[in-house]
Amino acid sequence: MPGPTTPHEVFIVQENTGQAVPDSLATEEPLEIRLASGGEVRPVAVTMRTPGHDEELALGFLFGEGIIERRQDVVAMHRPLDRVGRPEENILVVEMIGGLEPDLKTLDRHFFTSSACGVCGKAGIEALLLKKEPVPHRGPRVRPEVLYSLPDSLHSEQSVFKSTGGLHAAGLYSADGEQIAVREDVGRHNALDKLIGSSLDAGRLPLDEAVVMVSGRSSYEILQKCLMADVTFVCAVSAPSSLAVSLARQFNITLIGFLRDRRFNIYSGRERVLLDA
Repeated sequence: MPGPTTPHEVFIVQENTGQAVPDSLATEEPLEIRLASGGEVRPVAVTMRTPGHDEELALGFLFGEGIIERRQDVVAMHRPLDRVGRPEENILVVEMIGGLEPDLKTLDRHFFTSSACGVCGKAGIEALLLKKEPVPHRGPRVRPEVLYSLPDSLHSEQSVFKSTGGLHAAGLYSADGEQIAVREDVGRHNALDKLIGSSLDAGRLPLDEAVVMVSGRSSYEILQKCLMADVTFVCAVSAPSSLAVSLARQFNITLIGFLRDRRFNIYSGRERVLLDA
């Protein structure tokens, strides 16, 4: 299997002089997810990802798309063999429990997904309304001091980012800031799929009392995946998109943006932030 980093030589120029030095790049490789059900194996998605935690990525992706509802829906995952009997590094077959025939219509837009993908259009929110209802006024109540600590906590666990500078991360935290899990990937949504997949595998879902922190910006797809896992509190280092804010407000999710340097913006769900005034 390819690793999360790839060695490379880089030529550094400073003050009109340069030298070649060894460097590490974040590995980006395709992963094709195939579903095996009813005696048939069919490809359902291709995503560009950083190798590692591929099974969690597949679980989180399929859960977020509503293809599976519980960990028990998947009985096994394996790599098919190539012509000479070696495992295919970039293909993962997910075997569904007998009798389960998934509806794959929601996957049409995903057959090829780049590491920077996103979904456009309010039709996506309307489709989500058929699956989920707005979250009632439950969820964690979080103090600003806890929120201030999350960016550094997330960054401290980004081992591959420290060597490459090229990966996103998603972290899961308790309301008092205890770190539960962190996953990295070249794509924001892949990192979140890995995080949700690990939570599904560990029996942590639903995540309605947890806080999710993502590097970079929060997009529609980040909020959609959090909604499917019942996350009610989402934080991001950078800005949200307009559709992310619309989805957060419609489903009563607390959405925090620009969380850095002991400040942040609240775009939705202000009642979950325990301010002094």
